[in-house]
Amino acid sequence: MSRFRLYPRPEQQVALLELCKHARYVWNLALEQWSMWTPDKRSAPRYVAQARQLTEARATFGWLRAGSQTVQQQALRDFDQAVRNFYAGTHQRPTWRKAERHEGFRIVGSQASRIVKLNRKWAKVLVPKVGWVQLRLSRTVPGAKSYRITRDRAGRWHLAFAAIPEPIPGPGTKTVVGVDRGVTVSAALSTGELLLCPGLSKREEDRLKHLQRRLARCHRGSNRRARVKAAIAKLHARAADRRKDWAEKTSTDLARRFDVIRVEDLRITSMTRRPRPKPDLEQPGAFVPNRRRAKAGLNRGILANGWGALVERLEHKAPERVEKIDPAYTSQTCSLCGHCTPKSRENQAVFRCVACGHRMHADVNAAINIAAGRAVSARRETPPRVPSKREPQLATSA
Repeated sequence: MSRFRLYPRPEQQVALLELCKHARYVWNLALEQWSMWTPDKRSAPRYVAQARQLTEARATFGWLRAGSQTVQQQALRDFDQAVRNFYAGTHQRPTWRKAERHEGFRIVGSQASRIVKLNRKWAKVLVPKVGWVQLRLSRTVPGAKSYRITRDRAGRWHLAFAAIPEPIPGPGTKTVVGVDRGVTVSAALSTGELLLCPGLSKREEDRLKHLQRRLARCHRGSNRRARVKAAIAKLHARAADRRKDWAEKTSTDLARRFDVIRVEDLRITSMTRRPRPKPDLEQPGAFVPNRRRAKAGLNRGILANGWGALVERLEHKAPERVEKIDPAYTSQTCSLCGHCTPKSRENQAVFRCVACGHRMHADVNAAINIAAGRAVSARRETPPRVPSKREPQLATSA
């Protein structure tokens, strides 16, 4: 998806927010109809019936008629597609859209091609009911048939085209690389490279803590609280931009250097889920303190390293060349002799095999096992393995 930065004027921002409000209202209304359906009732209305209801609503309410019909109808189409994806099992259940969190709408059809290039760096796009809005040309504009305009919590407007990028061809050397994702080291390669996802600097983290303390003292609905929330959103947006940039560059580099990329098959959504409270056995009716706080820190570390974004972009840029390996005991298995035991993992960074004495970085050792496609299915010590001469060529460190 090609995304560009929009620079609307103040009066255009008000008009864009009004279109976002209409799209959010239509989406939530369609979700309410669908949520009220039960097996003992007739089926909930789908897109065709809801489009007729939208026409009647536009004839009744002037504020809805003043908006763009394309934006409102596309919100119904998006919801219908979300319901189809939910029933197909590929996506989760559609949720409510909230103000200041889900600000955006989609433009389709001939209106999506009304883009005029001004010079090498700037262009303008004609948005219905808004007018010509300037956008920054950071790359070539794709020939897409639709685009989505969104506003993030930092107040920035973006225009994203629904265009599938061309896949990156591999080198053709039949090399295989394993990628082990972690919290301390974002991505460790079987070649011995350790990649770190950039985040906020120490000074920015201190400022974020200071702003969060100020936010706790602000009154709800006050102007000061709004200013502090905007400052916090800018810091989070800065970290997200750096994480996305790292995922883009790393995925492009891996897709160009290797023919087969093997990663762990991790369920990140389940791994970052909020834990259930654990009862305290010594005090009936009480729970173990600080358990959720420790898990929240681990969740932040997982999400801050862009585990999902890296694999997602790899699958886009290197289709059918990304293989997911069972992650069971890859960090406890020696990549040289195959002996598996948790005793070999001295600490987070050091792996020393108790059988053969092989020593190396623990994440790199796990990446080599992932590249070889090895996983142990039983939690027990295994005897040393004799390497086979027919094993595939792996991209390992020298």
